[in-house]
Amino acid sequence: MVGKISSTPLSFTPDPSKSIYWLLTQRVDRTPQDRLIEYRDADGTWTGQSATEFLNLVRSLAKGLMAEGIKKGESVAILSNTRWEWTALDCAIMSIGAVTVPIYQTNSAAQVKKILLDSDVVSIFVEDEQQRGKVDEVSSSTPELRSLAVINEDVIGKLVREGMAISDEDLDKRLDDVHGDDLATIVYTSGSTGEAKGVELTHFNFVTIIISGEKTMPKIGMREGGGTYLCFLPLAHVFARYMQFYAMAGTLTLALSSSMKTILDDFQATHPTLVLGVPRVFEKIYNAATQKAGTGVAGKMFARAARVARQWSKAQQAGDIPARLRIVHAFYDGLVYKQIRDVLGGHVDYIVSGGAPIDDKLAHFFNGCGLPLLAGYGMTETCAPAAVNPVSGYKIGSVGTPMEGMSFAVADDGEILIKGPAIMRGYHKAPQTTAQAIDKDGWLHSGDLGTIDDDGFIYLTGRKKDILITAGGKNVSPAKLEASVMTDPIVSQCLVVGDRKPFIAALITLDLSATNAWLSAHGYSKAKSLNEARHMPSVIAEVQKAVDTANQLVSRAESIRKFEILDIDFTQKNGMLTPSLKAKRGVITREFADLIDTKIYTPRK
Repeated sequence: MVGKISSTPLSFTPDPSKSIYWLLTQRVDRTPQDRLIEYRDADGTWTGQSATEFLNLVRSLAKGLMAEGIKKGESVAILSNTRWEWTALDCAIMSIGAVTVPIYQTNSAAQVKKILLDSDVVSIFVEDEQQRGKVDEVSSSTPELRSLAVINEDVIGKLVREGMAISDEDLDKRLDDVHGDDLATIVYTSGSTGEAKGVELTHFNFVTIIISGEKTMPKIGMREGGGTYLCFLPLAHVFARYMQFYAMAGTLTLALSSSMKTILDDFQATHPTLVLGVPRVFEKIYNAATQKAGTGVAGKMFARAARVARQWSKAQQAGDIPARLRIVHAFYDGLVYKQIRDVLGGHVDYIVSGGAPIDDKLAHFFNGCGLPLLAGYGMTETCAPAAVNPVSGYKIGSVGTPMEGMSFAVADDGEILIKGPAIMRGYHKAPQTTAQAIDKDGWLHSGDLGTIDDDGFIYLTGRKKDILITAGGKNVSPAKLEASVMTDPIVSQCLVVGDRKPFIAALITLDLSATNAWLSAHGYSKAKSLNEARHMPSVIAEVQKAVDTANQLVSRAESIRKFEILDIDFTQKNGMLTPSLKAKRGVITREFADLIDTKIYTPRK
């Protein structure tokens, strides 16, 4: 049964004839000479292309794909880090009715093989020789694959040259043959709760929710005078993918950063007006600021400033900021908060967080620093965003209200249900799984638990598959505890355990670099390894402090009673972290089952 519903009606009539390519042409019609895309060239210098230049490039690449025999409906994969060529190839592939299949650059050869086979990929673009090696390793088992091209080997120039054999008339005929109900992409979920599934998204899904995004957040996407969105998330993730089109459809310049190692320099070079990321990104920014402040006078000032920022934010949310708090907040603005804003380039209007729950304390901190953090919510199955906090009247702790055209409901068991034009066509080659996910009334069962308040704001309380039921019958959602613990500067990951156990516990991993910085700042000797660090009394005490802080958010029965610091970290490489930086609960609990049973839940003698 469907309970409380929150809906936002469309303020426009979707046109089922339009494709993603149409969004690009509309941008050219509005701002033909404005810079649409920018990136580092081979020398490391930032350069870019205007809307007109980029459209012409996409057309040339589309011709090249046609010359290579790519037909409408055929799947073409991209296996690469975020870079401008990724965006250009993606636009070209979909413009002619082919289907883009993104693959995370961190995927193993076995994972690449599964995707290539499942989506019948006929051609693949790989970034470099390392990625090519993965495809070569499985090529004998992928009979549909006809061609492979390496982006670093001037694949763009090669396609442009090949495309000269195709006339504009033939290209336009192909472009005109692509409509809203055509499949645009198959995006494989990152698999945090099980096997990855191929999500089929149409041009209509994307076009409608992109226009909805511009209508829902006009001050961000249609920013007067333009702005810049710096994309550093992997474009294989649907959230980043949506945002590249959102930038194109509005007035933003899309700046693409190919490496997290250069991200701080990239902030300074591009001066973004919008920063979008998953919570772990903002945790790292906060922790870096904490570490930089140290433990002396500067450290004490930062701690006070952070406390004032949160107090100011909570007062702002309540609609009443006392005069004294305004004065103290203004004092710290010039000394501390401006420095935080400057780290992000000094021009950021808003931060948008999604992909996982973010700790409220972290959101209040950024909000209090003059960086409103607007949490949103969506799934691969909803073409990325389905709800987001408004720029005015946002509620910290919520994931906002439905975007235009979307409806949210809460089922009897607390599960969040979603309906609207952004809902996927279905799971690729999996009709039974699709029928289980989308009911007969068109509601997508998200797998997340939540509530809806009287103003239509949505609050997430956990994930159905993650709910832990203790031996005493207490239902515990681990997300809030985990998010809180991970705001500590030395903690990398936290996974709460306790299903069918007598109490709640946690597996905690350390960031060795951050831990050593913390140790040095506090006058301790550095650790040579994670194993050494986890046994240090000072480190154990710091982790205990993080756990105690998290426990204040929940009842005694839900609190973390014991924790174990591991001698490894959860990473994508060891298969314990998804590319979107979510811990794979099933994988981790299986890997550490013996440790959990013998060290945390030691039977009483």
